[in-house]
Amino acid sequence: MKGGRTQHTFSPPVMEARRWIAGKEFPAERPLINVSQAAPMDPPPEALRAHIAETALTVPEAHLYGPVLGLPALRAELASRWTAKYGGQISSGQVAITSGCNQAFAAAVSAIAAEGDEVILPTPWYFNHKMWLDMQGVTAVALETNAALLPNIETAQSLITDKTRAIALVTPNNPAGVEYPSELVRAFFDLAREHGLKLIVDETYRDFDSRTGAPHPLFADPDWAETLIHLYSFSKAYRLTGHRIGAVITGAPLLAELEKFLDTVTICPNQLAQHAALWGMQNLDGWLAAERLKVLDRRTAIKECFPTLEARGWQLLGLGAYFAYLKHPFELSSLELAQKLVDEAHVLALPGIMFHPAGSNRGETEIRLAFANVNADQIATLFDRLEAYRPIS
Repeated sequence: MKGGRTQHTFSPPVMEARRWIAGKEFPAERPLINVSQAAPMDPPPEALRAHIAETALTVPEAHLYGPVLGLPALRAELASRWTAKYGGQISSGQVAITSGCNQAFAAAVSAIAAEGDEVILPTPWYFNHKMWLDMQGVTAVALETNAALLPNIETAQSLITDKTRAIALVTPNNPAGVEYPSELVRAFFDLAREHGLKLIVDETYRDFDSRTGAPHPLFADPDWAETLIHLYSFSKAYRLTGHRIGAVITGAPLLAELEKFLDTVTICPNQLAQHAALWGMQNLDGWLAAERLKVLDRRTAIKECFPTLEARGWQLLGLGAYFAYLKHPFELSSLELAQKLVDEAHVLALPGIMFHPAGSNRGETEIRLAFANVNADQIATLFDRLEAYRPIS
């Protein structure tokens, strides 16, 4: 029997990694340290949970279909906050709410690209972006990054063809954690505009950027809406991962095309999630600021612990948001290493091959640590285990 579109891509990496620990038990004195998934594992703060419960009990329309592009109040709040954060002018008519940031990317690509078209992705890339392009018959053109894991404008320009429809950036980056400099993001915007392309900027981890102020100046450009497709996730900010709530900000004409996709796939975003996101933005600024500081403290802990690994030949390639991206010193492949670490060090991490094109030698030596759910003491233990690790042949 012939297969469908899904057979054109690989298995979900996080689900694949979970199979490595299925049925295995780890002793209490040496528990598994899971640094495989970049999502908060704690529930939303109690006040937000109480608001969700109250909404479920007292707002009847929260259980019905809502507007395809999202609640007007939430769209307006996001537009107002982003205008204040980034400068320029953003209207609610340029905002759509989606069922998670992955859906925002899927909707955007569906609106701008057809089978046989191309989208440029810097590597190491976010694997779900690659998977969606595969399933749509859109070619993911790998843009290899430099030693600092930053994409190069000249290299990107050399990859543009008459089939190119967009360049997609993730900053702070998943999987590498790197925060793209403001001037680099602007340069990619100018490159995209020059060639009539869209620039997709996924800022899922924006709330955990180490920098203050606007991370880029794109919204200050009076014609930003003709080129920019901005993606955001409420899930990381307010621990709403299971509620699936994200956003896309772009020109109103393109949103009309996205609306066709969103209406067909989900009809409307989760209503309770939208009320939760709105309440979170209006009431949890202080809480979110404290969460950011926790993430930055973990980032500092990794910097402080890393010299012991460096002495063993490891390299820290990228660090930021939820991620540390490392180069390992062993002869075995990153996939072999990741699988061995489960049984021999009780560490679950993702290998670099999951973030590169098939056959990339670069991915064989890299590994990602997602540290959102490990505290400073656990980070110290993690690095002790990695420092002491020697592969068992």
